[in-house]
This record gives sequence, C-alpha cells and structure tokens, in this order.
Amino acid sequence: MVRLPLSAADLDRGRRLGAVLRDARGRRTMLEVALAAGVSPETLRKIESGRIATPSFQTVAAIADAVGLSLDRLWAEVETSAVA
Repeated sequence: MVRLPLSAADLDRGRRLGAVLRDARGRRTMLEVALAAGVSPETLRKIESGRIATPSFQTVAAIADAVGLSLDRLWAEVETSAVA
C-alpha cells in the first residue's frame, strides 16, 4: 500500500492538534501523560511537536482522555486554532 504525501492542510492540522494536546498536558510530564495514555513518550513527543500529523484515532482518544479533554472539545479547539 502506497501512502500519499500529506497536504499542507494535514500538516497544519497535525501541528494544531499537537499544540492543543501539549497545552492540555499543562504541568504534567510527558512521561506521566504517555503512561496514562498507554503510548510511548516518544510517540507523545512527536504528536505534540506535529511530527506525527495524522496519529491514529485510538492514540488521540487515549491522550485526550489522559489530559482530561473530550474528543468534542479537542476537535473544537483544533478547529478554532485554525481561524486564529
């Protein structure tokens, strides 16, 4: 299976997603949140930095839960930051 290159919009959305999750993490360490979400700290770091622009739904849901964000609120914040 060939994976198509991500569009500029995909990359931008990935950066916004990472920023929202990073802000929601607050003062908790990456390790604390990664362990709570069941992902590696490296995966969390890459998502927060936008290096993984299209993480799996399960991964996003687990991280959002670990930082106390509903998926509805997460999506709303990602979309709101696109306008700002």
